[in-house]
Amino acid sequence: MSEAPTKPMKKSAARLGAVQALYQMDLAQTPVNDVLAEFESHWLGQEVEGTLLPDADVKLFRAVVEGALSNQRRIDPLLDNALAGGWPLKRVEAVLRAVLRAGVAELMSRPEVPARVVIAEYVNVAGAFLDRDETGMVNAVLDVLARDLRPDEFTRPGA
Repeated sequence: MSEAPTKPMKKSAARLGAVQALYQMDLAQTPVNDVLAEFESHWLGQEVEGTLLPDADVKLFRAVVEGALSNQRRIDPLLDNALAGGWPLKRVEAVLRAVLRAGVAELMSRPEVPARVVIAEYVNVAGAFLDRDETGMVNAVLDVLARDLRPDEFTRPGA
């Protein structure tokens, strides 16, 4: 008998789905409402090619996707500044770009989730698609931006 997904598993699945949705929208220029409907009805918590995908926190999935899109004009310059000099976001591979945008969107819009949790979650998502160097880049870029966006979390004793 399989167990129901735990709340943290549902949140991780939502973040993974959000990155996949952002990737699809970036490459295929699929409208946001179409992507949200497609993922919610055919991907999140569904069986795909014989693999049961984990159930996801749909509210978080939508919040990350919509937050990344609505704040993209603010997020992209932040990412450009945090990336290594001479390597703008537009030159970054599409999956990596989606992971970074989703991570920054969550750092900006969900202060109740500790920055270190957000960073760790998106490093894990990156690990599903990217090699170790790129996963390390996700960690470094999100850490730099988290310190700028949420300085109080990093100035407390023991931080």
